[in-house]
Amino acid sequence: MSDSEPDEELLELLRQSLGINGNTSSKASDTKVLKDAEYVYDNSIDVALDTYGTKAAAAKIWELMQEKEYSFKKWSEHTLHPKEKDESTVNFIFLMDLLNFCFWSENPDPSQCFSVEYQGQTFTGYWTLVAAIRRALEEGISITTPSFWLNESECTDNLLKHIFRSSTSETIPLLDQRIHCIREAARILQADFSGSVIRLINKANRSAATLVNLLTNHFPCFNDIAVLDDKIVHFHKRAQIFIADLWACFEGQSYGSFHDIGTITMFADYRIPQMLHSLGCLRYSPSLENRIRGLKEIESGCRWEVQLRGCSIWCVELIRREIKRQHPKAEVNAILIDFFLYDTVKIRVKEGLETIPHHRTKSIWY
Repeated sequence: MSDSEPDEELLELLRQSLGINGNTSSKASDTKVLKDAEYVYDNSIDVALDTYGTKAAAAKIWELMQEKEYSFKKWSEHTLHPKEKDESTVNFIFLMDLLNFCFWSENPDPSQCFSVEYQGQTFTGYWTLVAAIRRALEEGISITTPSFWLNESECTDNLLKHIFRSSTSETIPLLDQRIHCIREAARILQADFSGSVIRLINKANRSAATLVNLLTNHFPCFNDIAVLDDKIVHFHKRAQIFIADLWACFEGQSYGSFHDIGTITMFADYRIPQMLHSLGCLRYSPSLENRIRGLKEIESGCRWEVQLRGCSIWCVELIRREIKRQHPKAEVNAILIDFFLYDTVKIRVKEGLETIPHHRTKSIWY
């Protein structure tokens, strides 16, 4: 650096001391998820993308999305999702995505798996979480209030176990980890954001990528990363889906208004890879496919699992690009494609139409 060139690092420290944003927004605009997904794809051995299958899937997905008039408004049409557009809904969504992980069961009998009864219906999978939260609120429990989580004399572990009680003998998976996530989030919200999820959101200045980075930098339970060939790769499933749920619930307005919503990728879980394989987009090595079809667990963070997640993100990105190539005016992003694929695979599973099981990984990340 010459004498005439400014020391950018020193300038940035000065900006921060004066409370000036400076280059912060530009630095925060990259979540690294998409770039790392491409890296995983480029270095994948056991998961491959079928180019023709991906293009065909893109055409079919867009056709069905148009036929069903699929948009972010579908989010609020789900019976259990909150309809109000206020701070209470923001807190609801934060808790929902704080605990949005691992709902599969090893029990071969679906009637004996963890489920939640609410308003005369029995819910399974992800919907058990939403139903349990709604049930607790109707019982007068302030489960969506972060300050309540801090008060361990009232919000006891036993009360949390009661909130997530099952209609079967099987308990909710990873209950201890869920309780830990609640306690950890409560402490960090209080220490860093005055106990307010709204303050956390406002700090992002309407940037989806910045909000992802705030979540992953401040909250260890949102920092969803792995390692492939000595390189750290970022997935951030639950951090990203929090932004997506805000965007969909508030229909791009108010707390759901983000000027860079397109930076959010597909949410790397265990259902979307299942659907992408069924569509002919993903291909697995014989050893990985045998593992999945044999219903054998795949360890969180292992090479197989990292490939499944990274290649799925990159596949959905290629589907999005193909839709935009064929339909330049299409208003579609990775969020909508993910939502559509998730809704579709759940219908297929219910109707017994799935062609391959989902991979089985026990993790707080998804």
